Amino acid sequence: MTIHVVDQTAALKALFDPQSVAIVGASADPTKTGGRPVNYLVKHGYAGRIYPINPKAKEIAGLACYAGIGDLPDAPDAAIVLLGAERAHLAVRELAERGTKLAIVLASGYGETGAAGQERQRQLIEAAGQMRILGPNTIGAMDLDKGIVLSASGALEAEDLPVGGISLASQSGGILGALLSRGAARGIGFSKLASTGNEIDIDIADLIEHYAGDSQTRVIAAYIEGIRSVEKFRRAAECAREAGKPLVIYKVGRSESGARAAVSHTGAMAGEDRVYDALFRQTGAIRAETFSDLLDLPAMLVTGRKMQGRRVAVLTSTGGAGSLVADSCGVEGLDVPVLDDRTANALATILKAEEAMSANPVDVTLAGVKPEIMTASTEALLDSESVDGVVVIVGSSALAQPEIAVGAIKNGAAKSDKPLIAYVSPNAPDIVRDLNLKGIPAYTAPETCAIAFKAAMPSVKGREAVQAVPDEAKVDLGDLPAGTLNEAESRALFENFGLAGADQHVVTDAAGASAAAARLGGPVVLKVLSREIAHKSDVGGVRVSLDETTIGPALDEMAARLAAQGLPAPEGYLVQKMLKGGIEVILGLRHDPQLGPLILLGAGGTLAELSDDSAIRLLPITRQDAEEMVSELRISRLLKGYRGDKPYDVAQLVEAILAMAGMGATLADRLEEAEINPLFVLPEGQGVAAADGLVVLR
Repeated sequence: MTIHVVDQTAALKALFDPQSVAIVGASADPTKTGGRPVNYLVKHGYAGRIYPINPKAKEIAGLACYAGIGDLPDAPDAAIVLLGAERAHLAVRELAERGTKLAIVLASGYGETGAAGQERQRQLIEAAGQMRILGPNTIGAMDLDKGIVLSASGALEAEDLPVGGISLASQSGGILGALLSRGAARGIGFSKLASTGNEIDIDIADLIEHYAGDSQTRVIAAYIEGIRSVEKFRRAAECAREAGKPLVIYKVGRSESGARAAVSHTGAMAGEDRVYDALFRQTGAIRAETFSDLLDLPAMLVTGRKMQGRRVAVLTSTGGAGSLVADSCGVEGLDVPVLDDRTANALATILKAEEAMSANPVDVTLAGVKPEIMTASTEALLDSESVDGVVVIVGSSALAQPEIAVGAIKNGAAKSDKPLIAYVSPNAPDIVRDLNLKGIPAYTAPETCAIAFKAAMPSVKGREAVQAVPDEAKVDLGDLPAGTLNEAESRALFENFGLAGADQHVVTDAAGASAAAARLGGPVVLKVLSREIAHKSDVGGVRVSLDETTIGPALDEMAARLAAQGLPAPEGYLVQKMLKGGIEVILGLRHDPQLGPLILLGAGGTLAELSDDSAIRLLPITRQDAEEMVSELRISRLLKGYRGDKPYDVAQLVEAILAMAGMGATLADRLEEAEINPLFVLPEGQGVAAADGLVVLR
């Protein structure tokens, strides 16, 4: 067998711009799934060569039909395989031997169905050899710019599909069809669309990276169920960011049902969906909070208009609708400010008002909803130095005279590059479609207007992930066991990476504890030292505010209590200087099974999991990431000095975050989990100190 090696560029060119297409298992009945691809290629004007393959037909849709792949006049660039899972691999092997660059396998019944399906999937991969595969379990791909539709999606039944600058990558074929048809109904045009299905080869990251380099694509939308390679995804997202193409993602599965149980608090606090949030934040992707956002936000972003600030002006002829939009903007952290004097005076002239019109929303009801008034008012708001974006409300009067509001918005947009959107208050789908076709984002929910403006804020610039990793020669794990380390072992490991803690001594009995307390002076903490007990407080393994006279009896009492619970004998006890005057945080690291190592920072102490105040980043992180993590916490106001209080040592907290990241980078897969809880952030200039630590090694 001759092996034809097909690289990524050639494969994706074959997917979106093939010169010839074979349809294996084509049907002469256009109402059947097998009949759709040929029918759609002809219907939407594909200009290349179409090779239907069906041994029982001589002609399909006016095209010569071939009995088999071996009968084709040449090797097709791409092929759509419509055979079932039991036979698809046979066609795939034959196509690969013939020199086809890419096969699209529509059949389901592979890895998603269990062991038998996984075996069929392995068989399919083997049959493909070096030929590239889209799918299986895909609906296909399309390039609406060129009329190339390698798909069986029923959404292609539409006669007039608008073409635009949005390209979609979806792991679901059904979602692809849903977004295509919804977009068409609203006048929102797509450029390229593809569904990846089971992703045995081409995956969501491959499509995103391809769209980043595509001249027709201005915005990338993605529907994601999971990410198979976080490294590939990061690279693809970075390509999109460098190309200046916003990436909007809807990630399904927001519940915490998939969160992994873990030894540390970090494992419980860093649920699966929160880790994806962190990934999207770090890569500059915009997360669509609702499914409708996956269409609404790209419709805004494809205009290329950017918000330079948070100030929004609302132009309305209906007070209620204006209040709805203004309120929604406020909820999203946008400002609907009083207008500056120049703008207020200009509006007063336009509206023939006796006083300056500084109120926002701007209500034109008294002046009358006339084309010249709406246009001039829109232009005045767009020209204002105190406004970064404008919403024009299309009220019920537009049902009788839609050209008034539509014309005003269109004319205003032509004279400014500020974001300008329409809130269509009545049920007027024709007006919504007309505005979107004219390049004016039009929405039917006031909340969407605010979210669209937020999405148009300037995106985060690229950042280089540079970490200061300690000398690996200092880190010797040879004597440490796999599993959970005791606190003294964990503490020693942390100190290798610059994460120091309170002064402490390891003891074995009451006399040793009394002597240690005397050496440390002041109040001390007594803790059980055990690899078998991760959460010491839960079993009575922690006593605080002790001294040299009280610690001995406390140790004996603790030992008896642990024994009464049937717990394993401890390795000893820890006597630790009691820390005071700081703010407790939790700093942890764990490995997400899909996305890799992550850092978590949160409000600490015994109630860490209940406080719901934490920030997450995936490794590698930058100093900017660490600083942002601190700022995201609600307790950051306390850390930075609240109501005149002196600030705490935030600079050293940032260094601690970077040190934990360095530990994760150095120990890599050997480190399962690590956590310091609490980490005391002391007053500014006094640093940070670990009061408790836990490490789990693989």
